Amino acid sequence: MHHKNIKLIVRKQLKKQFPNWRRLPRKIKKEMAGKVLAEVTGEYDFTQEIKAPIHELLGIETQLPGKGIISLDEMARFIDMINNSKIMKFSDLKRSAKYVEDEELRFVHGLIDDGVINRLLAYDGYRPAMRDFFPCNFFLAELLKAIKYPEISYRKFCTEEYLGLDRKQNRVFVGLPLHKKTMIDHTQLSKFRSSLSFVQQTNLLVYVLHHFNQSGLLGDCHLHGIDSTELANDCRIPLASLNVNGKKVRIYKDIDCDCGKRRNKRDKSPYVIGYRLHTLTAIDAKTGHSYPLASVLAPANHHDSHFLPFLVKLAQAMGIDVKLVTADEAYHDKDGSLFEQSGVIVTTPPAKKVALPENVNGINGAVFCNDSCSIPMVRVGIESQNHEYKCAAEAGECRHSGTCLQYRYVPVDGGIFQRIPYHETGQVKEAHEIRKNCERPFNLLKNQTGLETLRVRSRDTTMARSTLSSIAVLLIKMAGTRRKEKPDKRQAELFSEAA
Repeated sequence: MHHKNIKLIVRKQLKKQFPNWRRLPRKIKKEMAGKVLAEVTGEYDFTQEIKAPIHELLGIETQLPGKGIISLDEMARFIDMINNSKIMKFSDLKRSAKYVEDEELRFVHGLIDDGVINRLLAYDGYRPAMRDFFPCNFFLAELLKAIKYPEISYRKFCTEEYLGLDRKQNRVFVGLPLHKKTMIDHTQLSKFRSSLSFVQQTNLLVYVLHHFNQSGLLGDCHLHGIDSTELANDCRIPLASLNVNGKKVRIYKDIDCDCGKRRNKRDKSPYVIGYRLHTLTAIDAKTGHSYPLASVLAPANHHDSHFLPFLVKLAQAMGIDVKLVTADEAYHDKDGSLFEQSGVIVTTPPAKKVALPENVNGINGAVFCNDSCSIPMVRVGIESQNHEYKCAAEAGECRHSGTCLQYRYVPVDGGIFQRIPYHETGQVKEAHEIRKNCERPFNLLKNQTGLETLRVRSRDTTMARSTLSSIAVLLIKMAGTRRKEKPDKRQAELFSEAA
């Protein structure tokens, strides 16, 4: 952990000494990064106890659930309050909606309430008078790009080709006037993303999730899953690097990013420089469809297991009822601390490295009291971090009943004896199978909304892009215009016969 603490100290010093770090020439960045790294390492006491909070060591100190996050229930009351305070229902006469001919954009255009967005994004001292653009205009511009033009750059998007006077649909959707050449510049959108606090991003997501819940797409039978994906940036060579106790400490031009191992991909390097997006998803158990709910962005060099409690706390702050989470082996609750703090149960595929307890059948998970016992025991519950089992033999059925304890405790582990034992119910195996659907939202985020080609170069703006992409995915799902119609079976049979 000392190498992480050194990286934290270097990050803090560079940000404090050079608040305009992004504008510095690379030559100066390289000189300063090497100098600060060498100074910190030279003066560092490796015998000291690390006192830095875990969220700072993980680089997510700006993404903690805090004051100002509106829960789903509070959001419903917030929307009602704004709607009831309107003298006239301007949403019914919204900005020449007749020009929005695209069915998908028309749905989003009618769903998003400008007044709600402006209130959610208003800062202290915000005054709407004498403004050319409102927060809702920038928000809608981001949505337009993510939904319809994810493959192009912001610089190209903010031109007459996409927002000119002849693009009436786009201008009406964003809220630009049809009789003036007013345009949104790409630098304005960049400042908008960088100015969004984590609380504001979360509230925007909660606002869309409120509508998503009302749409009925999630159904009434769902569980939650957690997974992660890599978001690479254009940092290739570190400005400075140093070997500290066998661990590399690297400083890149994006101070917050780092180098980590990539999941096995044939066409890519085993290492990725950038970030890893950890996302909590809702999975419809009936259809298998999954949807992104909450995310945390961290440097790519940290293990996935650290982010499980932060995601659960964030989801609970958003008012999401999380009870059971299915995840891969990287996310686990070995010591039961997550369950004790939040009441959330995590189930993962049994880790192969965990040794099987004595007198346990590895095929069906049956537990026996001792070597001479031939009758499987019955699980009666869990006490602290131990499963309690009792003898299931009928009177006179077991000849060792007089000398046997007739009960046994099996510790909770990361193998088949998790908080919900692997062989206790078939639903656990189903939850592990359905976990694979957690990867689909990442494919949508990257390919459908353009998150694969990351053109932003800081942690905060990358997180803003990720949140806006999640919102766009949910809106696209609600619009329902991209659903593939299932072919009629009879028509398919006739077609095959004709062929």
